[in-house]
Amino acid sequence: MNGGGGAAAAAAIANAIKASGAIVRLKEEDFIKVISRSDNPVIIVSRGGFMRKDFDYLTAYKGFIFYVRTKEEMNLPGNSEIISAQQIWIPSH
Repeated sequence: MNGGGGAAAAAAIANAIKASGAIVRLKEEDFIKVISRSDNPVIIVSRGGFMRKDFDYLTAYKGFIFYVRTKEEMNLPGNSEIISAQQIWIPSH
């Protein structure tokens, strides 16, 4: 093998990061602070599958994407618009 598969995978990850922009991983309490700054935050939520029972959350704020993974479901503000997703995929760095 010539190692082309590894280079192709690295290029795919780089392209995914370029397409999605910067994704900032936060602690749960910091994620809550970010969404509290918006009047009507849009939050995308995904629940882990068979082997993983975590919750993933994404929101956008001032051009950045913020992400958190929690063990328990978060208590989100009532003014939030919640979008349920089958899966949230974050490119590895």
